[in-house]
Amino acid sequence: MGDVSLNVLDAAEGPGSRETSWPGWRGRAREWELVAGLLRAARVGRGGVVLVEGRPGVGKSRMLDVAAATATRWGFRVVRGVADELAQLMPLAPLISALEESGCPLRTGDNGVPGPVDRRLLLLERLQGPLEALVAHEPVLLTLDDVHWADPMTLLALRSLTVDFASTPLIWMLARTTGGGDALRLDRMFNTLEREGATRIRLKALDGAAVAEVVTDVLGAAPEPDVLALADIADANPFLLVDLIEKLKHEGGFRIADGRASLVSTRLPPAQAVTRERLEELSGPTRHMLQVAGVLGRSFSVKDLAEMLGETTGDLLPMLEEAMSAGIVESAGHELAFRHELLWEAVTETLSSAVRRALHREAGEMLLKRGGSTIPAAAHLIHSAGHGDMCALRALDRAAREVLRSSPQTAADLAVRALELTDAADPDWVGRAAIAVDALTAVGRLCEAADLARPALSRAPPALAHRLRCALAYILLLSGRPADAVSQAESLLSREDVSRDLRDVAEWTVFWGLISLNDLREGRRRAEAVLADRDGHSDTAVMGALLMLSRCAMIYGRFDDSFTHLHEAMRIGNSGTVEAVQRPYAWLLLGHLHRCLCQFDAADLAIRAAEEEIESLGVTVLAAQPALFRARVKLAAARLDDAAAEAEAGMRIADDMGTHGFIRVGLSILAYIAVRRGDMNAAGRNIRRYAREPGAAGMLFGSASEWVEAVVAEAQGDRERAMDILGPTYTDAEKQRWMLVTAPLAAAWMTRLALASGNRTYAQTTVDTAGHLARRNPAYPIFAAAAAHARGLLHADPGDLAFAAANHPQLWERASAAEDLGVLLTTSGACADRERAISSLDQAHDGYQQIGALRDAARARARLRALGVRRRHWARSHQQEFGWDSLTDTERAVAELIARGLTNRQAAAQMFLSPHTVSTHLRRIFAKLDIASRAELARIFAEERPDRES
Repeated sequence: MGDVSLNVLDAAEGPGSRETSWPGWRGRAREWELVAGLLRAARVGRGGVVLVEGRPGVGKSRMLDVAAATATRWGFRVVRGVADELAQLMPLAPLISALEESGCPLRTGDNGVPGPVDRRLLLLERLQGPLEALVAHEPVLLTLDDVHWADPMTLLALRSLTVDFASTPLIWMLARTTGGGDALRLDRMFNTLEREGATRIRLKALDGAAVAEVVTDVLGAAPEPDVLALADIADANPFLLVDLIEKLKHEGGFRIADGRASLVSTRLPPAQAVTRERLEELSGPTRHMLQVAGVLGRSFSVKDLAEMLGETTGDLLPMLEEAMSAGIVESAGHELAFRHELLWEAVTETLSSAVRRALHREAGEMLLKRGGSTIPAAAHLIHSAGHGDMCALRALDRAAREVLRSSPQTAADLAVRALELTDAADPDWVGRAAIAVDALTAVGRLCEAADLARPALSRAPPALAHRLRCALAYILLLSGRPADAVSQAESLLSREDVSRDLRDVAEWTVFWGLISLNDLREGRRRAEAVLADRDGHSDTAVMGALLMLSRCAMIYGRFDDSFTHLHEAMRIGNSGTVEAVQRPYAWLLLGHLHRCLCQFDAADLAIRAAEEEIESLGVTVLAAQPALFRARVKLAAARLDDAAAEAEAGMRIADDMGTHGFIRVGLSILAYIAVRRGDMNAAGRNIRRYAREPGAAGMLFGSASEWVEAVVAEAQGDRERAMDILGPTYTDAEKQRWMLVTAPLAAAWMTRLALASGNRTYAQTTVDTAGHLARRNPAYPIFAAAAAHARGLLHADPGDLAFAAANHPQLWERASAAEDLGVLLTTSGACADRERAISSLDQAHDGYQQIGALRDAARARARLRALGVRRRHWARSHQQEFGWDSLTDTERAVAELIARGLTNRQAAAQMFLSPHTVSTHLRRIFAKLDIASRAELARIFAEERPDRES
């Protein structure tokens, strides 16, 4: 058997360079075929992800080396990075270094926004440009080794970018050692990427046949059984096996005769001992140097090493040459690195724990003296600090503050570690707790943040206690506990010594908590009090009051007033005098209001404005909201595929950014879509997961989730449960108004459900509320149509139902009204009514089919069959499920922009979408067209739309 890498990777290219050959690759043919397939696909424009994992020494790093060498020969641009345990505190360190080596540096400066903004969104955006530049002209292989040591921001970037660049000729190869680093976090990311189509390669110990081939390659002879037994000593680990065989060969440990190799001696050292012996063969000064280098990390700077040893670089040259000649270290860009992690571990294990800690301390102090960032020093101090070590603790404090906005997960880990090393009686404990609370809140670890904030409150001096109480109120609000949030904020406002800034935030929290609770009476009272004394309140408080009044006006059905309050709030927000986190809320609420009134274009514009504010201001807590708001707009516009794509994008962003409470919003939308499509299994799955996910009540400005739960229950045949869910809505006037405002479809549906349950009183209250909204808002026709539909059901009035079927601005509701009219006319028995019934049911059937509401269409067909009329089943044929004609309008628009060469971000800007949503649409497009690259999409677009080809 020839060299696997050459046979598999170079077959299409003719003879390749044998510098990629290495005996340890025996037994990896299947794995290499997977890698080779992806590399070949990238040459025609397809992207992909390869996940490589295994125990130390099984060859993951070498797999990346050979893939890089082969990709270079095939004309790829190769970008290589490696994560390091001691660089784990530096956000994006492995990706930044890889891009810098490739000549595409990442711009990491501040965005100029004042205040404590979360810069994760900005950093993700800035990564897009260099990667887009790399893939613009040639296929790219990006390898990242030792991902188990990657920092949280790098993992977030990988999770996001592998999806966003899936349609480009970019191959990602991510390698990890199993069990290393944060294994749970890595397992979760690898499992998610695998579910989304990544190729996962689990490198295992070599099997017997592969071991025989390795021995044959090294010795040039077939092994006897005693030689094969060396695999047991080396635990079938390729690196250790080759190391052991080469050492024994050098010492004359084999007898070779007649093409067969046998052992001369039966006394064999453990494989790990071979590695140690290799180190012991070095001179004393070189071993000493390597021990210090090992403390600096698997890769290290020669300058740092020289300073630690008190030597010049010239003094180190003989020792460095000896270590490199012995194969212990090798060049790695601007640094040196241990050739294998097992060698690095062997070197560091020769140091006692006490000595290792002392060297880490010296390294940390050396880096602190240089000034600048404290993060490199903190990486060492975190390994050396003891309980109560003030110097180390202050450095950890500074490092946590430094990375709080770019990598809050890292800041949280640093702050929590600093707390663990702080004496309970130390006065600095509270300050460290405050940093930890901020960091834990930013990454969505809300329970931990709240549990830490409460004890800190009782020990903090007044000023810090006020800040912690304000933070706790915000945590409770994000946790879906608005009543507790309001209580904490009001407690803060009752004190005289609270700073103006904290008072403003507390006022805002109270208003938003009351909005979440739909507590209109108290909210209106407080808002009017603030507006009556504007000079005594900040713009932050005034803006909160205006949003509260806008909400009140919506619930009372006074939409013109609601718009007036919103526009004034946005004017104040644009003045730049309010907190960054508050500015997008007004735009989101405006989009929500336009959506409720079926003003879909205006809703899209408002949501896009909110998205721009969220990205530019770093309001990460709201990052998922634009996609979720758009999902509800598309749902109201009866664009089910687009609504599903937006909901999925919003859920992914919420998961990525740690705001998991918003995942349930996406699930409720997907559950409703599944009901409309007739996929009750999917509806049940989504609603069950919805029930398990943590809630974030009120954060979507009234998502009408109870109505969705009731719709699913009724569709599953559980009418009693649906009535139980909506019982409080039927009996509470404010809740009912809010339901009919946020979900206009609910008026007829709730009336129908109440009548079917024999509760005419509930039906009457729903009709009365719908009529009240219609009379109060003659300028907004949706309410007149919704009221007519509900009234027509209650009073069996064909005129009202016909009006709704002709005038409702929502497609599904028009079809529903037509169906209800057809059912009513069927019962009259008159011949003319029968024809009208058939016509109405036809209208309903065609409307349902048009929007993909297959369950409803099937019901309409059944009603027509009962009248003796058979209609063609419009279930999509194979050609409509797949191919160009299966694309939605949005998907065609995305396809056109991408086919013309726009990036995801450029296409998103033109379509008022997020890049995440464009990525979601692209995945759907590729699946429907059975393609996997932009080049293929451009070809198909040119064939389908030659008149639009640029």
